[in-house]
Amino acid sequence: MTEKITFLCGTVLDEDTSCSLAELCRICGVHAEMILDMIDEGLIMPMRGRSPLEYRFTATDIRRVQVALRLQRDLRINLPGCALVLDLLEELEELRRLRR
Repeated sequence: MTEKITFLCGTVLDEDTSCSLAELCRICGVHAEMILDMIDEGLIMPMRGRSPLEYRFTATDIRRVQVALRLQRDLRINLPGCALVLDLLEELEELRRLRR
Protein backbone atom coordinates (compact mmCIF):
# COMPACT_ATOMS: atom_id res chain seq x y z
CA MET A 1 0.00 0.00 0.00
CA THR A 2 1.44 3.40 -0.96
CA GLU A 3 1.07 6.35 1.27
CA LYS A 4 0.15 9.68 -0.29
CA ILE A 5 2.02 12.67 1.11
CA THR A 6 0.77 16.19 0.48
CA PHE A 7 2.94 19.24 0.99
CA LEU A 8 1.40 22.65 1.49
CA CYS A 9 3.26 25.91 1.28
CA GLY A 10 2.04 29.39 2.04
CA THR A 11 2.74 32.70 3.64
CA VAL A 12 1.73 33.65 7.15
CA LEU A 13 0.18 37.08 7.20
CA ASP A 14 -0.17 39.19 10.32
CA GLU A 15 -1.49 42.64 11.09
CA ASP A 16 1.87 44.22 10.27
CA THR A 17 2.11 42.65 6.81
CA SER A 18 1.93 45.07 3.92
CA CYS A 19 2.42 44.58 0.21
CA SER A 20 2.69 46.62 -2.95
CA LEU A 21 0.21 46.58 -5.82
CA ALA A 22 2.47 44.19 -7.76
CA GLU A 23 2.76 41.84 -4.76
CA LEU A 24 -1.01 41.91 -4.20
CA CYS A 25 -1.55 41.03 -7.86
CA ARG A 26 0.91 38.14 -7.62
CA ILE A 27 -0.57 36.79 -4.37
CA CYS A 28 -4.14 36.93 -5.69
CA GLY A 29 -3.37 35.97 -9.29
CA VAL A 30 -5.01 39.00 -10.90
CA HIS A 31 -3.98 41.94 -13.06
CA ALA A 32 -3.49 45.41 -11.59
CA GLU A 33 -6.55 46.63 -13.49
CA MET A 34 -8.76 44.34 -11.38
CA ILE A 35 -7.24 45.66 -8.14
CA LEU A 36 -7.70 49.25 -9.32
CA ASP A 37 -11.35 48.46 -10.13
CA MET A 38 -11.75 47.08 -6.59
CA ILE A 39 -10.28 50.29 -5.17
CA ASP A 40 -12.71 52.34 -7.28
CA GLU A 41 -15.63 50.31 -5.90
CA GLY A 42 -14.44 50.80 -2.32
CA LEU A 43 -13.82 47.10 -1.85
CA ILE A 44 -10.25 47.76 -0.67
CA MET A 45 -8.34 50.92 0.18
CA PRO A 46 -4.56 51.30 0.06
CA MET A 47 -3.20 52.12 3.50
CA ARG A 48 -0.51 54.33 1.96
CA GLY A 49 0.45 55.88 -1.34
CA ARG A 50 -0.96 58.44 -3.71
CA SER A 51 -0.34 56.54 -6.93
CA PRO A 52 -0.51 52.85 -7.85
CA LEU A 53 3.30 52.56 -7.72
CA GLU A 54 3.27 53.79 -4.10
CA TYR A 55 0.21 51.84 -2.87
CA ARG A 56 0.62 49.56 0.16
CA PHE A 57 -2.04 47.05 1.17
CA THR A 58 -2.69 45.17 4.41
CA ALA A 59 -3.31 41.48 5.04
CA THR A 60 -7.00 42.35 5.41
CA ASP A 61 -6.98 43.73 1.86
CA ILE A 62 -5.43 40.49 0.60
CA ARG A 63 -8.20 38.52 2.28
CA ARG A 64 -10.90 40.83 0.92
CA VAL A 65 -9.56 40.49 -2.64
CA GLN A 66 -9.41 36.70 -2.36
CA VAL A 67 -12.97 36.49 -1.00
CA ALA A 68 -14.24 38.89 -3.68
CA LEU A 69 -12.63 36.77 -6.40
CA ARG A 70 -14.32 33.66 -5.02
CA LEU A 71 -17.68 35.45 -4.87
CA GLN A 72 -17.26 36.52 -8.49
CA ARG A 73 -16.16 33.08 -9.65
CA ASP A 74 -18.57 30.92 -7.65
CA LEU A 75 -21.67 33.12 -7.37
CA ARG A 76 -21.11 35.51 -10.31
CA ILE A 77 -21.48 38.56 -8.08
CA ASN A 78 -20.28 41.86 -9.57
CA LEU A 79 -17.82 44.16 -7.78
CA PRO A 80 -20.42 46.43 -6.13
CA GLY A 81 -22.19 43.31 -4.87
CA CYS A 82 -18.90 41.90 -3.58
CA ALA A 83 -18.24 45.11 -1.66
CA LEU A 84 -21.67 44.86 -0.03
CA VAL A 85 -21.28 41.16 0.81
CA LEU A 86 -17.82 41.71 2.31
CA ASP A 87 -19.05 44.60 4.45
CA LEU A 88 -21.97 42.50 5.71
CA LEU A 89 -19.72 39.52 6.42
CA GLU A 90 -17.33 41.72 8.43
CA GLU A 91 -20.24 43.22 10.35
CA LEU A 92 -21.57 39.73 11.13
CA GLU A 93 -18.11 38.63 12.27
CA GLU A 94 -17.85 41.67 14.56
CA LEU A 95 -21.30 41.01 16.06
CA ARG A 96 -20.36 37.38 16.73
CA ARG A 97 -17.11 38.51 18.35
CA LEU A 98 -18.97 40.98 20.61
CA ARG A 99 -21.49 38.32 21.60
CA ARG A 100 -18.79 36.05 23.02
